[in-house]
Amino acid sequence: MGVGMKGEPQYSHELDSLLDECTRGTFCPLSPLSPLCVLGFAALTLPAEGLINHLREQPIFTTRAHVFQIDPSTKKNWVPASKQAVTVSYFYDVTRNSYRIISVDGAKVIINSTITPNMTFTKTSQKFGQWADSRANTVFGLGFSSEQQLTKFAEKFQEVKEAARLARDKSQEKIETSSDHSQASSVNGTDDEKASHVGPADTHLKSENDKLKIALTQSAANVKKWEMELQTLRESNARLTAALQESAASVEQWKRQFSICRDENDRLRTKIDELEEQCSEIDREKERNTQLKRRIEELELELREKETELKDLRKQSEIIPQLMSECEYVSEKLEAAERDNQNLEDKVRSLKTDIEESKYRQRHLKVELKSFLDVLDGKIDDLHDLRRGLSKLGADN
Repeated sequence: MGVGMKGEPQYSHELDSLLDECTRGTFCPLSPLSPLCVLGFAALTLPAEGLINHLREQPIFTTRAHVFQIDPSTKKNWVPASKQAVTVSYFYDVTRNSYRIISVDGAKVIINSTITPNMTFTKTSQKFGQWADSRANTVFGLGFSSEQQLTKFAEKFQEVKEAARLARDKSQEKIETSSDHSQASSVNGTDDEKASHVGPADTHLKSENDKLKIALTQSAANVKKWEMELQTLRESNARLTAALQESAASVEQWKRQFSICRDENDRLRTKIDELEEQCSEIDREKERNTQLKRRIEELELELREKETELKDLRKQSEIIPQLMSECEYVSEKLEAAERDNQNLEDKVRSLKTDIEESKYRQRHLKVELKSFLDVLDGKIDDLHDLRRGLSKLGADN
């Protein structure tokens, strides 16, 4: 484990992925909100001496929200500090009697805000709240999934703020008391030189000295106690480190098993593709078989029709001899009719010849008749002339 340029711990790729999975609750067998998970994360991110300071803090309230920070350039726009909802927790420091809001996204601390009595948590909407941290010189914003979560977080903020105020007041009282006590001790020390022969003052000084001895003894006992706790925590750190190494080995084993399962999955997918191709081929064969069945049914239907036609033809073939005889009879009649027709045609031709001759004679007769009529007309005119002459002669006579 090294230290970066800004004091942030650096990890190997395996530790980063392990911490990310542990923080998100996808790998760690414990809940990411459990104290043991928090201790494990502290053992990985803090040195042995810093582990004591981290173990003094215990989570007292935990929720999940989307974290935002105010844009330092504009001081108006919100910049997302997390890509998704992360764990946001209130921590209480037993030794310092202080409270902090801490949120970790993977291996990155995105909120580390110590609560002071002067802070105020403001609800800006039904699911969003914010507070300003002057020490961090920024404003944090939290987006919750429901109004109830926002209300609980705000109530806890007010409660912790009040507790921080009471703790500040108590610390100020202790400081004032210790200051008064030190002033009284210094006054007693100067008075002791002046009143070395005074009995009640000597008695009071002895009692104060005894109290200081008791306090020194208690301080030494506390130092031994803290040293024992430090040793215990170091042993816990070693155990947690060993557990982390075992977890890393388990991760490698799971990675190998995942690789094997992935290869098996690819092989099964290839087999499934082959089976699907075979099923497609079977479906195509079924379709072809269906078409062949339909074609066979059509051919059988045609065959039955042809058989029916063949039966009809066979029935008709039985009357073929009779038809042939009738056909011969009809043929003989046809030949006779053709002969009669030939004779009639000859007669027609002879009649046509006679008609032509008669027409010729008729035309000749018409010519002769016309000439005769002309002669007759002449004779008639002559008779009329003769009659008129005779009439005139009879009149003259």
